[in-house]
Amino acid sequence: MLMVVNPGMALLVGTLGMVAAAGVFWPKKGLLALLSKGRLNTQRVLLEDALKFLFDCEYKNIPCYLNSIAGSLHISADNATRLLDRLRTMGLIHLQEDTFRLTDAGRSYALRIIRVHRIWERYLADETGIGEMDWHGQADFKEHQMTLEDADQLAAQMGNPVFDPHGDPIPSSQGELPAYTGQPLSALEEGAIARIVHIEDEPATIYAQIVALGLYPGMQVYVMDKTEDRIQFAANGEECVLTPFFATNITVKKLPAREPIQKKPDLLSSLKIGESAAVKGISPTCRGQQRRRLMDLGMVPGTIITAAFRSASGDPVAYQLLGTTIAIRKSQADHIFIERSEEKL
Repeated sequence: MLMVVNPGMALLVGTLGMVAAAGVFWPKKGLLALLSKGRLNTQRVLLEDALKFLFDCEYKNIPCYLNSIAGSLHISADNATRLLDRLRTMGLIHLQEDTFRLTDAGRSYALRIIRVHRIWERYLADETGIGEMDWHGQADFKEHQMTLEDADQLAAQMGNPVFDPHGDPIPSSQGELPAYTGQPLSALEEGAIARIVHIEDEPATIYAQIVALGLYPGMQVYVMDKTEDRIQFAANGEECVLTPFFATNITVKKLPAREPIQKKPDLLSSLKIGESAAVKGISPTCRGQQRRRLMDLGMVPGTIITAAFRSASGDPVAYQLLGTTIAIRKSQADHIFIERSEEKL
Protein backbone atom coordinates (compact mmCIF):
# COMPACT_ATOMS: atom_id res chain seq x y z
CA MET A 1 0.00 0.00 0.00
CA LEU A 2 1.41 3.33 -1.01
CA MET A 3 1.70 5.78 1.93
CA VAL A 4 1.28 9.48 1.17
CA VAL A 5 3.60 11.74 3.16
CA ASN A 6 2.41 15.19 4.06
CA PRO A 7 5.22 17.61 3.06
CA GLY A 8 4.31 20.04 5.83
CA MET A 9 4.40 17.32 8.48
CA ALA A 10 7.71 15.99 7.19
CA LEU A 11 9.19 19.48 7.33
CA LEU A 12 7.93 19.93 10.91
CA VAL A 13 9.35 16.58 12.04
CA GLY A 14 12.67 17.33 10.39
CA THR A 15 12.83 20.77 11.99
CA LEU A 16 12.06 19.37 15.44
CA GLY A 17 14.75 16.73 14.96
CA MET A 18 17.31 19.37 14.06
CA VAL A 19 16.32 21.48 17.07
CA ALA A 20 16.62 18.46 19.37
CA ALA A 21 20.04 17.56 17.94
CA ALA A 22 21.19 21.15 18.33
CA GLY A 23 20.00 21.13 21.93
CA VAL A 24 22.17 18.12 22.61
CA PHE A 25 25.27 18.87 20.53
CA TRP A 26 25.34 22.71 20.39
CA PRO A 27 28.85 23.92 21.34
CA LYS A 28 29.12 25.48 24.85
CA LYS A 29 25.35 25.58 25.46
CA GLY A 30 24.12 22.13 24.43
CA LEU A 31 23.22 19.35 26.85
CA LEU A 32 26.49 17.49 26.34
CA ALA A 33 28.47 20.70 26.79
CA LEU A 34 26.61 21.52 30.00
CA LEU A 35 27.11 18.01 31.37
CA SER A 36 30.80 18.19 30.52
CA LYS A 37 31.04 21.60 32.18
CA GLY A 38 29.30 20.21 35.27
CA ARG A 39 31.85 17.39 35.50
CA LEU A 40 34.70 19.86 35.13
CA ASN A 41 33.22 22.08 37.84
CA THR A 42 32.85 19.11 40.18
CA GLN A 43 36.48 18.14 39.56
CA ARG A 44 37.60 21.73 40.20
CA VAL A 45 35.65 21.85 43.47
CA LEU A 46 37.31 18.61 44.63
CA LEU A 47 40.70 19.92 43.55
CA GLU A 48 40.24 23.17 45.47
CA ASP A 49 38.85 21.40 48.54
CA ALA A 50 41.89 19.12 48.54
CA LEU A 51 44.22 22.11 48.41
CA LYS A 52 42.37 23.70 51.33
CA PHE A 53 42.67 20.52 53.38
CA LEU A 54 46.37 20.16 52.59
CA PHE A 55 46.99 23.77 53.59
CA ASP A 56 45.13 23.30 56.89
CA CYS A 57 47.29 20.27 57.68
CA GLU A 58 50.49 22.20 56.95
CA TYR A 59 49.31 25.25 58.87
CA LYS A 60 48.62 23.13 61.97
CA ASN A 61 51.69 20.93 61.38
CA ILE A 62 49.62 17.77 60.94
CA PRO A 63 50.83 14.99 58.57
CA CYS A 64 48.57 14.59 55.54
CA TYR A 65 48.10 11.08 54.16
CA LEU A 66 45.96 9.56 51.42
CA ASN A 67 43.28 8.21 53.75
CA SER A 68 42.91 11.49 55.62
CA ILE A 69 42.41 13.34 52.32
CA ALA A 70 39.85 10.78 51.12
CA GLY A 71 37.97 11.00 54.42
CA SER A 72 37.92 14.79 54.39
CA LEU A 73 36.57 14.94 50.82
CA HIS A 74 34.18 11.97 51.33
CA ILE A 75 35.59 10.09 48.34
CA SER A 76 37.12 6.65 47.91
CA ALA A 77 40.85 6.04 48.24
CA ASP A 78 41.02 5.27 44.49
CA ASN A 79 39.40 8.59 43.59
CA ALA A 80 41.66 10.38 46.05
CA THR A 81 44.69 8.77 44.40
CA ARG A 82 43.60 10.00 40.96
CA LEU A 83 42.93 13.47 42.36
CA LEU A 84 46.35 13.67 44.00
CA ASP A 85 48.03 12.46 40.80
CA ARG A 86 46.31 15.29 38.95
CA LEU A 87 47.42 17.84 41.56
CA ARG A 88 50.97 16.56 41.27
CA THR A 89 50.86 16.76 37.46
CA MET A 90 49.66 20.36 37.76
CA GLY A 91 52.64 21.17 39.97
CA LEU A 92 50.48 22.01 43.00
CA ILE A 93 51.67 19.26 45.40
CA HIS A 94 54.59 16.92 45.92
CA LEU A 95 55.32 13.91 48.12
CA GLN A 96 57.74 14.48 50.99
CA GLU A 97 58.61 11.79 53.53
CA ASP A 98 55.40 9.83 52.92
CA THR A 99 53.17 12.87 53.35
CA PHE A 100 51.73 15.22 50.74
CA ARG A 101 52.94 18.82 50.74
CA LEU A 102 51.91 21.90 48.80
CA THR A 103 54.26 23.55 46.34
CA ASP A 104 54.53 27.34 46.35
CA ALA A 105 51.98 27.46 43.54
CA GLY A 106 49.64 25.10 45.41
CA ARG A 107 49.95 27.13 48.61
CA SER A 108 49.16 30.36 46.77
CA TYR A 109 46.11 28.74 45.14
CA ALA A 110 44.86 27.41 48.50
CA LEU A 111 45.25 30.80 50.19
CA ARG A 112 43.11 32.45 47.49
CA ILE A 113 40.29 29.96 48.12
CA ILE A 114 40.60 30.34 51.90
CA ARG A 115 40.55 34.15 51.66
CA VAL A 116 37.30 34.12 49.65
CA HIS A 117 35.72 31.61 52.06
CA ARG A 118 36.54 33.54 55.22
CA ILE A 119 35.63 36.94 53.79
CA TRP A 120 32.23 35.58 52.75
CA GLU A 121 31.67 34.02 56.18
CA ARG A 122 32.45 37.38 57.78
CA TYR A 123 30.02 39.08 55.38
CA LEU A 124 27.25 36.60 56.23
CA ALA A 125 27.87 37.06 59.96
CA ASP A 126 28.07 40.85 60.02
CA GLU A 127 25.89 42.02 57.16
CA THR A 128 23.02 39.53 56.90
CA GLY A 129 20.50 37.81 59.13
CA ILE A 130 21.60 34.31 58.11
CA GLY A 131 22.03 31.94 61.07
CA GLU A 132 25.55 30.91 61.98
CA MET A 133 24.89 27.23 61.32
CA ASP A 134 24.54 28.18 57.63
CA TRP A 135 27.64 30.38 57.28
CA HIS A 136 30.08 27.60 56.50
CA GLY A 137 27.92 25.79 53.95
CA GLN A 138 27.19 28.97 52.00
CA ALA A 139 30.84 30.02 52.09
CA ASP A 140 31.86 26.54 50.88
CA PHE A 141 29.73 27.14 47.78
CA LYS A 142 30.76 30.77 47.28
CA GLU A 143 34.50 30.11 47.49
CA HIS A 144 34.33 28.25 44.16
CA GLN A 145 32.22 30.92 42.47
CA MET A 146 33.51 34.32 43.62
CA THR A 147 36.61 35.85 42.05
CA LEU A 148 39.43 37.09 44.23
CA GLU A 149 38.86 40.61 42.89
CA ASP A 150 35.22 40.55 44.04
CA ALA A 151 36.32 39.22 47.43
CA ASP A 152 38.87 42.02 47.78
CA GLN A 153 36.18 44.59 46.98
CA LEU A 154 33.80 43.06 49.53
CA ALA A 155 36.56 43.03 52.17
CA ALA A 156 37.27 46.72 51.51
CA GLN A 157 33.57 47.55 52.02
CA MET A 158 33.73 45.85 55.44
CA GLY A 159 36.92 47.64 56.48
CA ASN A 160 39.28 44.77 55.56
CA PRO A 161 38.56 42.43 58.52
CA VAL A 162 41.45 40.25 59.67
CA PHE A 163 39.46 37.42 61.28
CA ASP A 164 36.40 35.42 60.24
CA PRO A 165 33.53 34.91 62.74
CA HIS A 166 35.06 31.64 63.98
CA GLY A 167 38.35 33.29 64.93
CA ASP A 168 40.33 32.11 61.90
CA PRO A 169 42.71 34.71 60.42
CA ILE A 170 41.79 35.92 56.93
CA PRO A 171 44.77 35.72 54.53
CA SER A 172 45.78 39.14 53.26
CA SER A 173 45.40 40.01 49.58
CA GLN A 174 49.15 39.24 49.30
CA GLY A 175 48.63 35.75 50.76
CA GLU A 176 50.07 36.53 54.19
CA LEU A 177 48.83 34.68 57.26
CA PRO A 178 50.01 34.81 60.90
CA ALA A 179 51.60 31.70 62.37
CA TYR A 180 49.27 29.16 63.97
CA THR A 181 49.09 29.53 67.75
CA GLY A 182 47.04 28.06 70.53
CA GLN A 183 46.13 24.61 71.77
CA PRO A 184 42.91 22.59 72.06
CA LEU A 185 40.78 23.22 75.12
CA SER A 186 41.09 19.51 75.91
CA ALA A 187 44.85 19.96 76.49
CA LEU A 188 44.45 22.43 79.37
CA GLU A 189 45.08 21.27 82.92
CA GLU A 190 42.78 21.92 85.89
CA GLY A 191 43.00 25.50 87.13
CA ALA A 192 44.18 26.88 83.78
CA ILE A 193 42.77 30.15 82.45
CA ALA A 194 42.63 30.69 78.68
CA ARG A 195 40.90 32.67 75.98
CA ILE A 196 39.03 31.07 73.06
CA VAL A 197 40.72 32.05 69.78
CA HIS A 198 38.99 29.68 67.37
CA ILE A 199 35.96 27.39 67.17
CA GLU A 200 36.01 24.75 64.44
CA ASP A 201 32.75 24.70 62.45
CA GLU A 202 33.08 21.13 61.16
CA PRO A 203 31.53 18.71 61.73
CA ALA A 204 28.25 20.57 62.07
CA THR A 205 26.93 18.32 64.86
CA ILE A 206 29.81 19.22 67.18
CA TYR A 207 29.70 22.87 66.19
CA ALA A 208 25.96 23.01 66.97
CA GLN A 209 26.57 21.81 70.53
CA ILE A 210 29.35 24.36 71.05
CA VAL A 211 27.10 27.14 69.75
CA ALA A 212 24.29 25.95 72.05
CA LEU A 213 26.62 26.54 75.02
CA GLY A 214 27.01 30.17 73.93
CA LEU A 215 30.76 29.91 73.37
CA TYR A 216 32.51 32.30 70.98
CA PRO A 217 36.04 33.52 70.13
CA GLY A 218 37.32 36.04 72.67
CA MET A 219 35.54 34.41 75.62
CA GLN A 220 37.59 33.55 78.71
CA VAL A 221 37.48 29.98 80.06
CA TYR A 222 38.59 28.53 83.39
CA VAL A 223 39.08 24.76 83.70
CA MET A 224 37.36 23.53 86.87
CA ASP A 225 37.62 19.76 86.56
CA LYS A 226 39.01 17.32 84.03
CA THR A 227 38.64 13.54 83.67
CA GLU A 228 39.00 11.04 80.84
CA ASP A 229 35.30 11.40 80.04
CA ARG A 230 34.66 15.13 80.39
CA ILE A 231 36.11 18.58 80.87
CA GLN A 232 34.20 20.99 83.11
CA PHE A 233 34.96 24.68 82.71
CA ALA A 234 33.53 28.12 83.37
CA ALA A 235 33.00 30.51 80.45
CA ASN A 236 32.18 34.09 81.46
CA GLY A 237 30.80 32.74 84.72
CA GLU A 238 28.64 30.02 83.12
CA GLU A 239 29.49 26.39 83.89
CA CYS A 240 29.93 24.21 80.78
CA VAL A 241 30.72 20.53 80.23
CA LEU A 242 32.11 18.90 77.07
CA THR A 243 33.68 15.58 76.22
CA PRO A 244 37.43 15.81 75.50
CA PHE A 245 36.71 14.88 71.87
CA PHE A 246 34.30 17.81 71.44
CA ALA A 247 36.67 20.12 73.33
CA THR A 248 39.40 19.54 70.72
CA ASN A 249 37.30 21.66 68.32
CA ILE A 250 37.91 24.71 70.52
CA THR A 251 41.32 26.35 70.24
CA VAL A 252 42.46 28.48 73.17
CA LYS A 253 45.41 30.63 74.13
CA LYS A 254 46.57 30.16 77.71
CA LEU A 255 46.54 33.25 79.93
CA PRO A 256 48.74 34.05 82.96
CA ALA A 257 47.50 32.57 86.23
CA ARG A 258 47.13 36.10 87.65
CA GLU A 259 44.55 36.98 84.99
CA PRO A 260 41.28 37.85 86.78
CA ILE A 261 38.50 35.37 86.13
CA GLN A 262 35.60 36.99 84.33
CA LYS A 263 32.23 36.91 86.02
CA LYS A 264 28.95 36.20 84.31
CA PRO A 265 27.83 39.53 82.79
CA ASP A 266 24.57 41.10 83.93
CA LEU A 267 21.96 41.08 81.20
CA LEU A 268 19.37 43.71 80.40
CA SER A 269 16.71 41.04 80.86
CA SER A 270 17.66 40.84 84.57
CA LEU A 271 16.81 44.51 85.17
CA LYS A 272 13.75 44.89 87.43
CA ILE A 273 10.99 47.41 86.70
CA GLY A 274 12.15 50.82 87.90
CA GLU A 275 15.84 49.86 87.94
CA SER A 276 18.41 51.67 85.81
CA ALA A 277 21.81 50.62 84.50
CA ALA A 278 24.39 51.57 81.91
CA VAL A 279 24.73 49.58 78.72
CA LYS A 280 28.11 47.84 78.76
CA GLY A 281 27.95 46.23 75.34
CA ILE A 282 26.26 43.74 73.06
CA SER A 283 27.15 40.05 73.12
CA PRO A 284 29.45 38.97 70.27
CA THR A 285 26.91 36.23 69.51
CA CYS A 286 24.48 38.94 68.35
CA ARG A 287 25.43 39.81 64.78
CA GLY A 288 24.23 41.21 61.50
CA GLN A 289 20.91 43.00 61.19
CA GLN A 290 19.82 42.26 64.76
CA ARG A 291 23.01 43.85 66.16
CA ARG A 292 22.63 46.93 63.94
CA ARG A 293 19.00 47.34 65.02
CA LEU A 294 19.95 47.28 68.72
CA MET A 295 22.71 49.82 68.13
CA ASP A 296 20.32 52.04 66.17
CA LEU A 297 17.99 51.94 69.20
CA GLY A 298 20.82 53.36 71.33
CA MET A 299 22.29 50.16 72.81
CA VAL A 300 25.85 51.48 72.90
CA PRO A 301 28.30 51.53 75.85
CA GLY A 302 27.47 54.20 78.42
CA THR A 303 23.81 54.67 77.54
CA ILE A 304 21.62 54.77 80.67
CA ILE A 305 18.58 52.53 80.35
CA THR A 306 15.61 52.03 82.69
CA ALA A 307 13.11 49.17 82.79
CA ALA A 308 9.75 51.01 82.57
CA PHE A 309 6.98 48.39 82.48
CA ARG A 310 6.13 44.91 81.22
CA SER A 311 3.49 44.01 78.68
CA ALA A 312 0.46 42.01 79.79
CA SER A 313 2.16 38.76 78.77
CA GLY A 314 5.44 39.77 80.39
CA ASP A 315 7.34 39.88 77.11
CA PRO A 316 8.31 42.29 75.62
CA VAL A 317 9.43 44.82 78.25
CA ALA A 318 9.41 48.59 77.71
CA TYR A 319 12.68 50.42 78.41
CA GLN A 320 13.41 54.13 78.57
CA LEU A 321 16.63 55.49 77.08
CA LEU A 322 17.76 58.64 75.33
CA GLY A 323 14.43 60.33 76.00
CA THR A 324 12.27 57.68 74.37
CA THR A 325 10.56 54.39 75.22
CA ILE A 326 11.18 51.19 73.26
CA ALA A 327 9.93 47.61 73.60
CA ILE A 328 12.44 44.75 73.52
CA ARG A 329 11.79 41.03 73.79
CA LYS A 330 13.69 38.92 76.31
CA SER A 331 15.51 37.06 73.54
CA GLN A 332 17.00 40.41 72.47
CA ALA A 333 17.57 41.73 76.01
CA ASP A 334 19.61 38.58 76.75
CA HIS A 335 22.20 39.86 74.25
CA ILE A 336 22.70 43.23 75.99
CA PHE A 337 25.28 43.47 78.79
CA ILE A 338 24.66 46.07 81.48
CA GLU A 339 26.53 47.57 84.44
CA ARG A 340 24.49 48.50 87.49
CA SER A 341 25.33 51.74 89.25
CA GLU A 342 26.80 50.02 92.33
CA GLU A 343 29.32 48.22 90.11
CA LYS A 344 30.83 51.56 89.12
CA LEU A 345 31.51 52.60 92.72
